[in-house]
Amino acid sequence: MRNIFVKELNKTYIEDLDIEIVERKGIGHPDSISDGLGESVSRALCKLYMDELGGVLHHNTDEVQITAGESNPQFGGGEILKPIDILLTGRGVSEFEGHKFPLDRVAIEAAKEFLDETIVNLNPDTDTVVECKIGHGSGDLVDVFKREGAPSSNDTSFGVGYAPFSEVETIVMEVERLLNSKDFKVKYPGVGEDIKVMGLRDNDKITLTIGCAMVSKYIPDKEEYIALKNTLKEIVLDYASKYTDREVEVFINTADNDDAEDESGFYLTCTGTSAEMGDDGSVGRGNRANGLITPCRPMSMEATSGKNPINHVGKIYNLLSKEIANDVVKNVEGIRQIEIMILSQIGKPIDQPKAASAGLILADGYDMDTVQPKVNKIIDEWLDNISEITENVVQGKAQTF
Repeated sequence: MRNIFVKELNKTYIEDLDIEIVERKGIGHPDSISDGLGESVSRALCKLYMDELGGVLHHNTDEVQITAGESNPQFGGGEILKPIDILLTGRGVSEFEGHKFPLDRVAIEAAKEFLDETIVNLNPDTDTVVECKIGHGSGDLVDVFKREGAPSSNDTSFGVGYAPFSEVETIVMEVERLLNSKDFKVKYPGVGEDIKVMGLRDNDKITLTIGCAMVSKYIPDKEEYIALKNTLKEIVLDYASKYTDREVEVFINTADNDDAEDESGFYLTCTGTSAEMGDDGSVGRGNRANGLITPCRPMSMEATSGKNPINHVGKIYNLLSKEIANDVVKNVEGIRQIEIMILSQIGKPIDQPKAASAGLILADGYDMDTVQPKVNKIIDEWLDNISEITENVVQGKAQTF
């Protein structure tokens, strides 16, 4: 018997709140880059250990720090004056039972590969300096795909999740995904990857404030810059209308000075990320495991990216909570909203949490007696198969930011 608790929530449904605020830091934001680097290095180490040993050695690579460089973007061109400094830290295993691993080299290669794939106009070799200071320690070998005997939790921690997304949450997520999609970059190369979408719902009006780093070499003058901003605004307005009937208002780069005579009045970058000229970044300072920052919802402050996917419950339980919440909403009728909280105890099996709690808001005509057993069963089944979370992370199928 597991410690599973399913209760009715005594709170207001998210769509009935007067005010709702939602944020997403896009893939090119320095904090998101840090998350992506930490997660990429962890996956690379998992592959390294699995290829050699058939299992994963203990590691955590969730301590990435980005220190901004300096640049001189100009309409039609510009240059990087000082590279972005990227520091990879954390812990890993470089030797185990006679096997030696090129931990630093693998970590740096993984970091540069992530940057090359993610920030189109950034050259990792010339525009960044990647330094690896990951500590070399010892660790136990864990069979990733072992079904019998779950690993013991490495911490007393918790994870949270909820479902479904509200309208404004969906809009914020999907708008950033659209603007940072590969097809969109081909059509609008002047749009960089450092895109932050802030959503506000004030009763039935949704306001989107978007910060979008523009790539200077594709924009010859301020007239083209302003035209691109106006195009983006229309695209976002049209796209948002697919997800809501509410009034939507869009603002883009509100700090711009359209009357400026030179580049200083506009959000121009050489590479598409503000990390090139002033914005630092750290793992865990941006999006939560569901990809959003949601002050109107339960959230964990845990940094999910870069933590090992074997027994670090700060990672596993946040991802698990998200999966459980979505599964319940999809497969159990009558649930308007669910909130999941899962708490571990250090040293205890990760499939036996101290508490797995589900809070429900039900639709009219449904009662807890009918719904509760179904929710309990889904939670229990996910805990039985918690290794699926680990497998998805190792294979790069799990979103952590």
